[in-house]
Amino acid sequence: MIRRSHAWRVAAVAATATLVLSACGGGDSDDDGDDPDAGATSDAPAATQGDGVLRIGSLLPQTGDLAFLGPPEFAGVDLAVEEINAAGGVLGKPVEGFNADSGDGTPDIAGAEVDKLFNDEVDAIIGAAASGVSLSVIDKITGAGVVHFSPANTAAGFDTYEDNGLYFRTAPSDRLQGQVLANLAVEDGFANVAVMARQDFYGEGLAEQVQTTLEEKGATVAEFVLYNAEAQNYTAEVNKIAASKPDALVLVAFEETTKIIPQLIAKGIGPDDIQIYFVDGNLADYASESFDLEGVKGTLPVSGDPDPGFNDRLLGINPKLKDFSYGPQSYDATMIIALAAIAAGDDSGEAIGAEIINVTREGTQCATFEECAQLLEDGEDIDYEGASGPTDMNDTGSPATGTIGINVYKKGNTYEQVDAITGVVN
Repeated sequence: MIRRSHAWRVAAVAATATLVLSACGGGDSDDDGDDPDAGATSDAPAATQGDGVLRIGSLLPQTGDLAFLGPPEFAGVDLAVEEINAAGGVLGKPVEGFNADSGDGTPDIAGAEVDKLFNDEVDAIIGAAASGVSLSVIDKITGAGVVHFSPANTAAGFDTYEDNGLYFRTAPSDRLQGQVLANLAVEDGFANVAVMARQDFYGEGLAEQVQTTLEEKGATVAEFVLYNAEAQNYTAEVNKIAASKPDALVLVAFEETTKIIPQLIAKGIGPDDIQIYFVDGNLADYASESFDLEGVKGTLPVSGDPDPGFNDRLLGINPKLKDFSYGPQSYDATMIIALAAIAAGDDSGEAIGAEIINVTREGTQCATFEECAQLLEDGEDIDYEGASGPTDMNDTGSPATGTIGINVYKKGNTYEQVDAITGVVN
């Protein structure tokens, strides 16, 4: 079984603590029979492994193709830390936050940035935004006993990844986004749909789910093309798509979208010719581009039951925000980590990881840090309901349900949400 159950992880933490205590005791077995207290039980609390201060690192995009996602994500973490500390902090001390740049994997800077966060003695790292970047550092982070918690990773492969019980996310698996997107294309009346995707952990997983769902719904996949995102051009791939004569195209991409769209237009399969669908990786503001995306549709994981005032709170942290994507999920990741530390009575990564799933489900519902922390201190189990909506996790550490927003580009290459679909991630 890839992810051990909560009970197993608690037992593992307890066993580790027992071994440490035994080793530190150093008593000779020959003297045990002379000790009148030998074998006596103690009501003393189990030894903690943390140092008493919860330190959270943010490994989020300040540079690279996904840099547009960085500001709302950093703001979400900072807002949560501010509210947690205003309510008394965690285990009686303020939470400390540290920022690092995940980049986008080209060049690969995430590993070195993780080392910087390790030097800051963080107990948990929030990030990265890109699934491929998280994949490059997940072993380093979880292998060090640190919680790895992404607000934006959607690659389905994380559900079965060997992560020592320390990887979590607040964005739903791409199994859901892929199903919603393929359903949308079929419901829009398209039966011969091409799929073009970047060849990486994120792109392949999402594209394969789109393909599977299209075929399940009776549509034909006209062409399925993977491309190297670092290529100078995408001529061969675009030619294959054009030759298949699709009536719609799903484009799973990042910033390279700005190079691909002009090539699609030149081949007569641009937005004016066929219906094109984007995903969360390339659903961005293209107002500065010369091509026209009016009518293009795109999907994006969104808040299931959004707090109408939450974006205003984010603006209080960063007044320059124009995009709020994954801000609520970043805020919730931070809150869940803090609440798990309180539930564990310990700020170490292993102890936090053992409680994260528990604080998101099957308890008394609560929505603010102050309310949830008080319930925990009163001995209650809690079910944290976050800024992004219900945060209930399944046993893999991913949201059990998710909401995917349906967006449409207007004139001027900006988009607006026109619908949202909530479903169970399976």
